[in-house]
Amino acid sequence: MSDPTSGNRPAISGRQELTNYGDPGFSQFMRRAFAKGMGYTDADMRRPVIGICNSWSELNHCNRCLRDVAEAVKRGVWAAGGWPLEFPTISLGEIFLSPTAMLFRNLMAMDAEEMTRAQPVDGVVFLANCDKTTPAYLMAAASADLPAMVVTGGPMLNGRWRGQDLGACTDCRRYWTEYRAGTISDGDLGELEQALFRSAGHCMVMGTASTMASITEALGMTMPGGAAIPAADSARIRFAEEAGRRMVALVEEDLRPSRIMTPGAVDNAIRVLMAIGGSTNAVVHLLAIAGRLGIELPLERFDDLSRETPQVASMRPAGKFQMQELFEAGGIPAVMRELLPLLDGGAMTVTGKTVAENLAATPPSLRPEVVSPLAEPFAPEGGLAILRGNLAPRGAVIKHAAATPALLQHRGRAVVFTSLEDMARRVNDPDLDVRPEDVLVLQGAGPVGGPGMPESGMIPIPRKLLEQGVRDMVRVSDARMSGTAYGTVVLHVAPEAAVGGPLALVRDGDEIALDLANRRIDLLVDDAELARRQAAWTPPPVPAASRRGWGWLHATRVLQADQGCDLDFLRADWQG
Repeated sequence: MSDPTSGNRPAISGRQELTNYGDPGFSQFMRRAFAKGMGYTDADMRRPVIGICNSWSELNHCNRCLRDVAEAVKRGVWAAGGWPLEFPTISLGEIFLSPTAMLFRNLMAMDAEEMTRAQPVDGVVFLANCDKTTPAYLMAAASADLPAMVVTGGPMLNGRWRGQDLGACTDCRRYWTEYRAGTISDGDLGELEQALFRSAGHCMVMGTASTMASITEALGMTMPGGAAIPAADSARIRFAEEAGRRMVALVEEDLRPSRIMTPGAVDNAIRVLMAIGGSTNAVVHLLAIAGRLGIELPLERFDDLSRETPQVASMRPAGKFQMQELFEAGGIPAVMRELLPLLDGGAMTVTGKTVAENLAATPPSLRPEVVSPLAEPFAPEGGLAILRGNLAPRGAVIKHAAATPALLQHRGRAVVFTSLEDMARRVNDPDLDVRPEDVLVLQGAGPVGGPGMPESGMIPIPRKLLEQGVRDMVRVSDARMSGTAYGTVVLHVAPEAAVGGPLALVRDGDEIALDLANRRIDLLVDDAELARRQAAWTPPPVPAASRRGWGWLHATRVLQADQGCDLDFLRADWQG
């Protein structure tokens, strides 16, 4: 009897891994039979298999458009001679997930990595959009290291209200602040609810979703021009089909993420982050991606490159415009064209060409008010800075481009909230002892304490101060904040309070000094007193969410913000 795996029998994927029944021939026979049960033919099964890893969900506004994107990618794959097979992963949307989508970023990355490894696919197109879905898929791509690219679903169209453009969720926050201050009515708020989110897609300001789409392009892990195309624009569908076509060639060339996401590509991503005034969250995500790749990336690298990289895109909340205007101005290729003298132009991309080759035919932006020439930037340095000091010995991050300049050199009295619950309970108390020059401090909102490091770092201005006209204060926490947020906010303080970091030792009335010029954040309490407080410190109670299942695994293995908040055993340098 002939061997059923020999001759012209299709194997389904060029990879050698098989479901283990103890009989390879039987495994192939079963695969073919089940594939034919789904309507596929022997001819289909001889094609390279392209997995379409989709984070579509009806509980994720930003990713609801990905069904249409998936169909376009499939058309491209079929047209180029491949066999597209779609499969799901969990989907992370900021608004409906409790306590925070960040708690589940690593879980999504594990899901995508393991399904990519386990299933008979030769390469993968990862479909992402909302904040954590894009970095999760980049982390999975780095760890699985099969030929891969990311295709995002695109930003929303600009919102419109009473003749002005709206940006989600920068204007969500701005108008909610005004509502709390009593300057807009319930009726205004109702109108805004209907005007902010005008179409499918992710937030249209340079929040985390827009930033991570831009960084994916800078890393070379998506086709050029894709980050800024609005979700509602037909160009998004054409882009997705072209990505599907290119994915088949990527498999044939065996061009893997490890050849694309190199140290030079990571530097390119950091420079683009700084040039667009991007989200502070990108620091955590890039640290995690670099950890998966085995690339050493100290926090100081972000600061060094920020000091060297002018801000050439005027994007809200650190500028004037939104993704729709960036698309009209030429998108991220226009930004990278201006930055090219600073970039690693030899870095490889999913096009099979280098960054410099991709940019060779890119014209100057037709809208210099959105993307400026390198010689005439909107700011001489990038939008983010890394701080250190006795309050953050392992670092902290500030988006100074979206801060109040007068507060960037500041000394004030600490007003301490010991947890998110404590903050919610007391921040609007008219008896709260707080003045405009004080420093608001939030403890217990880091990777372990949050749990998951929620986006609560833009601590609400106390209502009694809002009513006096105060709209910004220095705020310090171990939390993150949304990329759509703004203000003089020091974030990602490491180590966090929940593991006994110096932030846990701050008391009401202590003085805190912020010194952006010297990149310092310090607690002005003498060392002997801090040592006494440290000796008396006890760990906070373990949250119920961290006592079992994923919450327990996350809390016991998550790294601090300066290492990207990945799980320790998922990094390339894990020793076991």
